[in-house]
Amino acid sequence: MTNLIWLKGGACSGNTMSFLNAEQPSVIELVTDFGIHMLYHPSIGLEIGEQVNEVLNDALSGRVKVDIFVFEGTVIQGPGGTGKMNIFAGRPAMEWVKAMAQVADYVVAIGDCAAWGGIIAVPPNPTESTGLQFHKSEKGGFLGPDFISKGGLPVINIPGCPAHPDWMTQILVALATGRAKDILYDDYHRPRTFFTDFVQTGCPNTNSFNQKVRGGFGKRGGCLFYEVGCRGSMTHSSCNRILWNRTSSKTRANHPCLGCTEPGFPHHNLKKGSVFKTLKYLGFLPQEVPAGESKLMYYFKSAVNIALPKPDLDASK
Repeated sequence: MTNLIWLKGGACSGNTMSFLNAEQPSVIELVTDFGIHMLYHPSIGLEIGEQVNEVLNDALSGRVKVDIFVFEGTVIQGPGGTGKMNIFAGRPAMEWVKAMAQVADYVVAIGDCAAWGGIIAVPPNPTESTGLQFHKSEKGGFLGPDFISKGGLPVINIPGCPAHPDWMTQILVALATGRAKDILYDDYHRPRTFFTDFVQTGCPNTNSFNQKVRGGFGKRGGCLFYEVGCRGSMTHSSCNRILWNRTSSKTRANHPCLGCTEPGFPHHNLKKGSVFKTLKYLGFLPQEVPAGESKLMYYFKSAVNIALPKPDLDASK
């Protein structure tokens, strides 16, 4: 049996909602087929009040072994490093995080916020939020750059906003079945199984992108979504290989990739503003919306231009 404790910090619970939609394997199969015992989960656990403290204290004292510690959301350190903006079970949540990371065999950060701060850590970051072992692309985070769990690994990051449900359950299965050290990781501690391909792989607009023709109205070729900020060509993720709901993905639905598995997400431009300020540009790229055109209409025309078949303009035929 593998004991798992799941805690949440500064989070919207989106990764929990995603987790509950897992199919290969499902959350039920984690328990029935792979022997994962969820000691505590804030959304689906039965414990309340003092019962929560009992579970957590049993884990920290060693009376109950913790094999996997999963954390969702940011570590909130405000105000002034006290962590009192986020009190959980009678003490700052960040204290539970540090203590649980020290006793668990493996530590898993679920979603962008836990991995490197995500949306909540965008400047001015009033909650002083950070990720477990990264703050954006800088290694360090709450546990520090040198943190190694009892099982001999740094924090395992499964990013995304939210992360794909099957990424989560398949990594948990690997840990539960003794294959933790067989997993290859990249420089951001992401399992290469899911974060080697670019989102562009499998995107229906890849051929247009590969023509290397600048997109624009009245011009043939090129991918117009690249002009409105699609980050599919620079985002490591298997969204088009392991489809969402086994059906589709953002780019297959003709929506620009937001780059949500990269440490820079959300990709605000500090020189021109942030996510708290409406920008003049539709993406991180220097593509200005044509004069007199609304952002919505420009985006709509881009989508229509890609969806419609291109006329044959070769006059020699």
